[in-house]
Parts: sequence; structure tokens; C-alpha cells
Amino acid sequence: MNIKEAKQEIINAVRAYTTRDETGSLVIEPARQRPLLLIGPPGIGKTAIMEQAASELGINLVSYTITHHTRQSAIGLPYIAHRKYGEKEYSVTEYTMSEIIASVYDQIEASGVSEGILFLDEINCVSETLAPTMLQFLQYKTFGTHQVPEGFVIVTAGNPPQYNKSVRDFDIVTLDRVRRIVVEEDFPVWKEYAYRAGVHGSIMAYLEIHRQNFYSIRTEVDDRYFVTARGWEDLSKMISLYEKSGMQVTENLVQQYLQDEKIAEDFAVYYELYNKYRTVYGTAEILEGVYPEDSALLKNAPFDEKLSLIGLLVDSLDQEFSDCIQQRSVQEMLLPILRQVRDDMKTGSPLGEVLGSLLQRHENGLEARNRAHMISREELRRGRLVTLALKDLEKAALLEQSGNPAQDYGMVKSWFDKREKHRADAGAAADAHLTHCFEYMARTYGEGQEMIIFLSELTAGYYSLEFIKDWQNEAYYRYNKLLLLQERQDTLRREVLELV
Repeated sequence: MNIKEAKQEIINAVRAYTTRDETGSLVIEPARQRPLLLIGPPGIGKTAIMEQAASELGINLVSYTITHHTRQSAIGLPYIAHRKYGEKEYSVTEYTMSEIIASVYDQIEASGVSEGILFLDEINCVSETLAPTMLQFLQYKTFGTHQVPEGFVIVTAGNPPQYNKSVRDFDIVTLDRVRRIVVEEDFPVWKEYAYRAGVHGSIMAYLEIHRQNFYSIRTEVDDRYFVTARGWEDLSKMISLYEKSGMQVTENLVQQYLQDEKIAEDFAVYYELYNKYRTVYGTAEILEGVYPEDSALLKNAPFDEKLSLIGLLVDSLDQEFSDCIQQRSVQEMLLPILRQVRDDMKTGSPLGEVLGSLLQRHENGLEARNRAHMISREELRRGRLVTLALKDLEKAALLEQSGNPAQDYGMVKSWFDKREKHRADAGAAADAHLTHCFEYMARTYGEGQEMIIFLSELTAGYYSLEFIKDWQNEAYYRYNKLLLLQERQDTLRREVLELV
């Protein structure tokens, strides 16, 4: 299965394993809750989906790479205890609590939530001394004498033996106690994630043309060459930072992330072309409704060049869309806080004092959720943007507050309305840019495959769909309806021809 399906399996397992009956007992007792074992190639996103699943479920996540542990840190340190059996006292060996089990209890205490996921990566690559402990853990959910707390679901992951020489095969007895899930790379599924994660447009356009280079592992006599989903995403972040800093993205940089010289060289060449197309075709001008005069040249360009241009347009639009959706989310998060400001001011508290208290409460709650791994990176970023906004408001309040509650809250409302106008203006500009892109595509390519690809890319993007829902872009719905009608007509024609 692909990584998206694997994430859903994890979410379903957590929901099933934490379901309780009318007496408060778990419907599936812990001894019968089979741990999930994800087997898949490296860099495919196994760790990332754990974070996503925990965030979506609102539960804890405790994550370890088990190969970093010794037998002592996994099961605890031995110590001598004294017990009496019959009339005689004996010295017996007991163990301190496992570092891993202790971390689970720490997480529960920090978050106040008793359910969670205990994720152990590289489970099938443990050392020889730790292997028996891991088999005991998978079968009985214990490290040493200490058991994983009720409410925590165990998920493990490992690589197939062709990717790691240290892999150990589990015996049938162990495999019969786990839920084995084989995960495979899948570009279309990764593409959904990549749009939301803001992967650089050059990478998205390149992989659309060269899908075979999305995930590649090959071994030759003298070396191993590999490119993974993790490598593309990490390279994307570095490219964006280099561009903002005015530093040159070179083939040497690309090779540090794409560890296959042929693919790295191919992408580095494409990256230069991608930036060239941005200038030659004037994507910034197209967004503003100023279209190139020589449409015949564009119409007859090689197909991969057309895909690159579409990628440039979609990338530019998606940056605007993500900013708009982010602004909307921050405003939505600010609204209940400002209502609380209004209510607290009715008690006679000064505006500056009220804002300081609410800001502190917001920051503490956000960082507590972050420490407990109960918040996604996207949610954390938005939460911190709210923090910055509240600090800006607090600064304005200290300068402008009059001591009159009605007047001071009027200042707060004016501050919020100004932000809302800025959001509306940004949304209107992005909406106009989207309409201009449709006009350009229609003028240059009509309703052919280029328009279909452009629409498909917009429909595949999380932020583009969210933006279109918000702004109800007329051009999107018009062309999408025409293409759906055309698709239906083509289907009917094929059905008629089959009957003749």
C-alpha cells in the first residue's frame, strides 16, 4: 500500500484499540492489540505519517530510533532487591524503569492525555544483544518488567533487507503477533503531501516530467546510488533558503541531497531551465494579465517545456494561495482570543494587562502541545504567527490605550479590521491572478490537454482547493465544468463506438 493508506491504517488501529465498552474497559484488551509493523524503503515518510496521525487524532507521540539504544537503556538498569519467600529472605535482581517506558509516562503527564502512539523505528535492525528484548516487546508489550501503559498503541517500522545489511528476519511466532504492512513509494500520493508542504515548484515540475526519478535506489560494484522522497523535500527547503539569500543553487548542492550523480546532474540542468522559463515566458506578467505576444511559439513548444510553464504558474499561484489560507487561519484563531479580551475588559481590567495574560496563556498552551508532539508543524507555525500578532497588538495597546474600556476595545477592533482588509486585498489579488492564468491558458492552448493539466494541478493542491472554496473563482468552475462535460461526451462516444 502507499504511505497515505498506511497512515489511515494507523489512525483506524488507534481508534479501534482505544475504544472502550460501557464499563470503561478496552474492547480489545492490550494483550490482543497487535503492534503495527511498517516495512518500506528508507526516506519514504514513515516517521512523518506518525506525526500527522497523532496530530489528527489529538493524542501523544513518543518516537525512538531503536538502533540508538542499548539493552540497558531499553529495559532499564539492574539493581538488587530483597524479597522474603516463606521464612527466608533472598536477594533478587530487578530493573529500573526503561527509558522508553518512562518517556511515555512523562508524555502523558505533560499533555494530560492518556492515549498515544509509541513509535519505534528500525525495529528489525537492532543489535544482537537487544534482539531478544525487542521480540519480547512485540509479543508482550513490555521492556524488562515494565509494560507500555494502557491506551498507547505500538507502531514500529523497518527497512527491507535489500536496503540495510543489518536487517534481522522475524520468526513466524513474532510475525503472527504483529500487523505487517508493506509500504511502497507512490509519487501521486507524495505529490498531495508535497503541495501542502510547499515543496519547491522546480522539483514538482521536474518530477511531473521525470516520475521515474522520484524514488531510485541502485547498487553497482563500487557504490550505492539513491534518491528518496526525504531527499527531495530536504533539497526543496534548501533551494528556497538559497534563493531568498541570493545564493546560487549548484549541482554540488543538489548532489548532497540526491545521491545519484545522473539524477542530480539532470535536475541541476532542469533547475536552470526552470528559472530561464520564468524570465522568457514572463510568468509574473501573465499573473498580472499581460500576456506574451507570440502565442504560436508557446503553443508549439516541446511538451516538457509546456509542463514547466504550467508548473511555474501553479507554483506562483500556490504561494499566494497558501499565504491567504494561512492569514485566514490566523484570523480565525485570533477571533475567540479578542472576544475574551472584550469580556475580560468588562470586569475593569486594563487592556494591556488583559492582553499580557491572554498572550501568556496562548504561548504556554502552544508550547505545551508542541512538547507533547500533539501539534503539526503547520499548526505550530500558525500558532506562533498568532503569538506575533498578539505581541504587535500588545505593543500598540501600551502606546494607545486610554483607560476607557469602550475606546480601548474600539482600538482592538480597528486593529483586527485592518488585518482583515489586508487579507481580503491579498485574496482578491490572488483571485485575479488565477483568472488571468485561465485567460492565458485558454488564449494559448484552448481547452486541450494543457488546460486539463493546469486544472488537474490546481485540483491536486490543498491550498488551491481551499482558496477556490473561499473565493469561488468563476473561471475555475467554468473551465472545470466544460472539461467535465467534454470528458462525459468522450465517454459516450466510446460507448457508442463499442456498440457499432
